[in-house]
Amino acid sequence: MKKSTNKLSRQLIWLILLAFVLLFISLGLVLPKMIIPVAENNIYVYLKEPLKIVNSGNFDYKLLNTEVAYIYITDDEVISTSNLKDIIKVDSLDTLLAKIEDTYGKFTYNHKNYYYCTIKSDKVIKIALSDDSYINETKSAILGAIFPIVLATCLLIGLILTAWSSITVRKIEKLKSKIDNIDNPDYNHAVDFETDDEIRSLALAIEDMRLSLINQEEYRNQMYQNISHDFKTPLAVIKSYIEAVEDNVEDETTALNVIKEQTAKLEQKVHSLLYLNKLDYLISTKNVENVPVDMEKIIKEEVEKFKFHKKDINFITDIDKKSHYVGTVENWETVLDNLLSNFIRYATTTIKITAKNNKLILYNDGDNIDKDFLEGIFTPFRKGIKGEFGLGLSIVKKTLNLMNYDITIQNEKRGVSFIITKGIHK
Repeated sequence: MKKSTNKLSRQLIWLILLAFVLLFISLGLVLPKMIIPVAENNIYVYLKEPLKIVNSGNFDYKLLNTEVAYIYITDDEVISTSNLKDIIKVDSLDTLLAKIEDTYGKFTYNHKNYYYCTIKSDKVIKIALSDDSYINETKSAILGAIFPIVLATCLLIGLILTAWSSITVRKIEKLKSKIDNIDNPDYNHAVDFETDDEIRSLALAIEDMRLSLINQEEYRNQMYQNISHDFKTPLAVIKSYIEAVEDNVEDETTALNVIKEQTAKLEQKVHSLLYLNKLDYLISTKNVENVPVDMEKIIKEEVEKFKFHKKDINFITDIDKKSHYVGTVENWETVLDNLLSNFIRYATTTIKITAKNNKLILYNDGDNIDKDFLEGIFTPFRKGIKGEFGLGLSIVKKTLNLMNYDITIQNEKRGVSFIITKGIHK
């Protein structure tokens, strides 16, 4: 875990360093170039204003800015200059005047930039000239004012990001530890993240998954107990009759008949369990081809099969030939076999099968199902009505899902209806 934490921390440090490098590039290269046009406009104003008070050759130029050179010309004759040699060193004044063509502008001389501004009136030309010192000072002043503020801001942001990343990494460490101890009941699994963010949502999802795993484990253990109990009963009966024959307490014919009966029950339970596992495989692999089936024919054959199981039960069918059903004949027979086997045990006088509007309703007039049993009634080996265990309804549910159908149970005023409709299972 430490290695992962260091890796995340290093990533954040490199990101912060990269941000600082980009910032310094912006301040050192981009911003100065953006400042130059603004500074150049300012320098022309800076040069022009003093020229307004230069009005004769007798003016005391010492009162003006010493970083600026002044030239006063009248009738094409240079009357005076001030500070010129300190600003620019030229071979002759004519060479300098040849470079001054507009009211204001700049030129390069001896690899150095110079800026000028002129005022012309009544045959008098006044020129103010300066090098790029003002521009450099302006850039330095602006950068000097901006850089400390930006640097302090970036440092503050860096500290905030570092603190935030440390909190985030600790949360991830907690999640990793929680996952590592997901099956450890002594570990503190409480979600103590106060901030309602994605990490807290992930922590809650992991907690839900942990609780689900616990429930599944409890259900699995309960199912194993129920299976053991369900299989143990016929085995115990078989063993007791064998011992009874050995002790000459029971005759062999009676014992053999009981043993055959219990063996058949045990075989049916094993067959159901294997079939349920087969359904799970088919559902997970989607290895099934559903085709249109003749529901009327299937229902009639099922009724013929069960109507003699209990002679006092009246079977009623109501079939709409316009309805369409898909699946396989074998799967629909499995569904109806299990449902009707269940109905035969609980129906009082009537079992009705209705196939209309692409929907199948099986009704029996037995007792209503208690609400406590309705929830989870399709769970394998769940203890149900009269304390019985079984796989029948679970097989019904999964077989229907395999054919993309759903089943619901509805207590009627008298009796119970099992309603099969087209579902959304794929």
